[in-house]
Amino acid sequence: MFNLVIFGAPGSGKGTQSQKLIDRYGLTHISTGDVLRSQIAAGTELGKIADSYISKGCLIPDELMVDILAQEIDRLRPTSNGFIFDGFPRTIPQAEALKKMLEQRGEEVHSVIGLEVADEELMERLIKRGEQSGRSDDNPETIGNRLKVYHSTTSPLRDYYTKEGKYTPIHGEGHVDEIFNNIVNAIDGSPCVKAI
Repeated sequence: MFNLVIFGAPGSGKGTQSQKLIDRYGLTHISTGDVLRSQIAAGTELGKIADSYISKGCLIPDELMVDILAQEIDRLRPTSNGFIFDGFPRTIPQAEALKKMLEQRGEEVHSVIGLEVADEELMERLIKRGEQSGRSDDNPETIGNRLKVYHSTTSPLRDYYTKEGKYTPIHGEGHVDEIFNNIVNAIDGSPCVKAI
């Protein structure tokens, strides 16, 4: 199995590149938002607990989120080549919890791809996306706040995964296919990719 975290600020192209990586390597996409929605819709015990936080506008505790992810991984593992984590982890405690949960299953995060894009470019992309999709949260003020939150809470993960020898920075500006080729070269250069 090959497990990958794709990492980057809002608008860095995670969604686009995730889909291309899923198609290329046969990975299973794990999006925390999708997993939560399906657990809540199915009325599972963990889904009910998660909903009790969400309905009050509270963040779900890391431990609960990892339990929900563990259940999803256990369900999908028999038919998967590996997982691509999108939107998780967002903090160092989440990264540590994910590491522990995977270790309990004889697994690990093999590679972390960081899409690095300048804030000015992110702002431009997200404003353009807002104009095209009509998303009300893609406006300069909200985007600025999202980028501040990203830099303060999520970007320390770069140092965490760099120390673990797993982080590969990828220049996330330019043509989509060119960026994808750079990601593929980084992954194919990893000894873990032989597991796919």
